[in-house]
Amino acid sequence: MKRYFWNIAFILGLITLNSCRKQPEEVFIIDNVVSTALRQIGYQTQLIEQSGKILNPRTVENGHVSYVPADDWTSGFFPGTMWYMYDLTKDEKWKNLGIKYTGSIEEAKHLKWHHDIGFMINCSFGNAYRITGNDAYKDVIVEAAKSLSTRFCPVPGVIQSWDEDRGWQGARGWSCPVIIDNMMNLELLFEATRLSGDSVFYNIAVSHADVTLANHFRSDYSSYHVIDYDKINGGVRHKHTAQGYAHESAWARGQAWALYGFTVCYRETKDERYLDLAGKIYNFIFTHKNMPADLIPYWDFDAPNIPNEPRDASAAAITASALYELSVYGKPEYKKTADKIVASLASPAYLAIVGTNGNFLLMHSVGSIPHDNEIDVPLNYADYYFLEALTRKKALEK
Repeated sequence: MKRYFWNIAFILGLITLNSCRKQPEEVFIIDNVVSTALRQIGYQTQLIEQSGKILNPRTVENGHVSYVPADDWTSGFFPGTMWYMYDLTKDEKWKNLGIKYTGSIEEAKHLKWHHDIGFMINCSFGNAYRITGNDAYKDVIVEAAKSLSTRFCPVPGVIQSWDEDRGWQGARGWSCPVIIDNMMNLELLFEATRLSGDSVFYNIAVSHADVTLANHFRSDYSSYHVIDYDKINGGVRHKHTAQGYAHESAWARGQAWALYGFTVCYRETKDERYLDLAGKIYNFIFTHKNMPADLIPYWDFDAPNIPNEPRDASAAAITASALYELSVYGKPEYKKTADKIVASLASPAYLAIVGTNGNFLLMHSVGSIPHDNEIDVPLNYADYYFLEALTRKKALEK
């Protein structure tokens, strides 16, 4: 859950940052995006409501909106978007939709065949509990954490991402594959310990973060996508990058997951190693020779045809949201970077014209180019993290 609003570091950060008044252009950016979201996402929900079904939009394929079931890894983002729309507008309509769409994926709390239950439940039920305080949501969060914990492999000390015989689109030969995305699921475990008092969830999260810190990063602090551990004997078997250009390349969204995940780990543990690593990841991203001037990265920092490669707005939105939180931990300069990213995403280059783009907010995201999957399309998690970034920006500037 997004607990940073209430921790002491965040409050102290607000005191420091509030000495700088909101500039008119910053107000315009937030208001303009919210105005667009009210119409885009408003029309999207209107179409869903008119269908008489509860549908969960993920992307656009062949000109049509693609919907996903409750067990899809992206199923929590659209319900979560409803909660951020409520944060940004305080219109009860969005809270009611949040309640409805969040409830529709409750069965995901029992999911044990992949690691993404943190995305699915924390982004939906986590935000629902934050806003409503309804204990029923708390119970779902704790149950989901129990399900996620079944994937913990004690010998290597990590949460296994994919099953050995599943992998990314049917890959085989894994022992205990762990993807950098898995850092994003630790927030669910931290929250479950807070809600239940059971430290097992916390300890699993810390173990996973420590092992990831030790093995997932290169000397320049770029991250591999997949590390395959030996679940019987421990140790690293292989290092891969499944969704990036090459095994030794820096897949853009993977770097964003790493930055965000270790920022959360610092928030929850106050372990300075995590904050230090987040800073080094930041330096890698924003000093890279292939980072464009508008700070919306190419899908991979080492893609061979830069500047003629697709951008990834989802990676930018995740990064901006992480930087707003990171800025309150003694790093106020990171807010300037986040503001620049948000300004770019809010520009006509990335923010969709109302009535286009399948009624998603952001254009130009990438799922996985190596697998010819979701290339230069809208994605529900790009919208989710963009609205989360705006919510955090608004809180800092209020």
